[in-house]
Amino acid sequence: MAEIHNMLEKNDKKLPKPDWIRVKAPVSKEFQGTRDVIHNLKLNTVCEEAACPNIGECWSQKHATVMIMGDTCTRACAFCNIKTGVPGALNPHEPENLAQAIGELGLKHVVITSVDRDDLEDGGAEHFAKCIAALRKRSPNTTIEVLTPDFLRKEHGIGIVAKARPDVYNHNIETVPRLYKTIRPGARYFGSLHLLKTVKELDPTIFTKSGLMVGLGEEKEEVLQVMDDLRAADVDFITIGQYLQPTPSHAPLDRYVTPDEFKLYADMAWAKGFLMVSASPLTRSSYHAGDDFAKMKAAREAKFGKG
Repeated sequence: MAEIHNMLEKNDKKLPKPDWIRVKAPVSKEFQGTRDVIHNLKLNTVCEEAACPNIGECWSQKHATVMIMGDTCTRACAFCNIKTGVPGALNPHEPENLAQAIGELGLKHVVITSVDRDDLEDGGAEHFAKCIAALRKRSPNTTIEVLTPDFLRKEHGIGIVAKARPDVYNHNIETVPRLYKTIRPGARYFGSLHLLKTVKELDPTIFTKSGLMVGLGEEKEEVLQVMDDLRAADVDFITIGQYLQPTPSHAPLDRYVTPDEFKLYADMAWAKGFLMVSASPLTRSSYHAGDDFAKMKAAREAKFGKG
């Protein structure tokens, strides 16, 4: 924690936000409709809890990333705006409430994520599986993407979620290994790579996905090495987006990465063999997830056939 404090002490001036990172405030009636459904069913979303800059666009298009198992995380990552503390008990009705909300919104593709639940014996894996099952029953044509914690020291949780057969299994690597101690102190870089590789070994038909933030002080060569590590784990889809400091108490922003640099990262990722790449200042793990899933599926069929 001392290193994080030293980083914050150095962050004595705020970098001006460039034009390419600015977004419009959400005002549409479609946005309000999505918000009403989510709030009426008492669901949490990472869109709100993590202060995502794309909430206006996504909710206006009836896209949302639902966050299960409460709004309180057992970890304290230096980049994340979700509150930390002692979580409450799991809501046994959450899988059905989630399925009802997705049905009312008429989503073709849904992303389910969660807070870290290190307090649970399986890290919340069985709850993920129940949510997937409820969605399959209520909306069988909706494709399902999960964005799970790392299940550190609870490795059996990986198999529980994979056995429920989401269409996409996402777990974010978040940053380069050198920065883990200050940015993601409760996680382990190679543990996250192991999770992604394990999912593919358990069920090769599941698409795997991972993302990282840039602008935290990483070097270009380190980002390229992360790409190589993810490809070695047979990851299909990589997302790369700009880190935005949620509050002054979070990890300081080192710099704004330019659109040209993001294009370079995208070109390199495509060259390394990912089936799908999303790299831009406003890219987030679930941004345009439905459209990107369709493109990724088409890319795999073109490369390997439908068998």
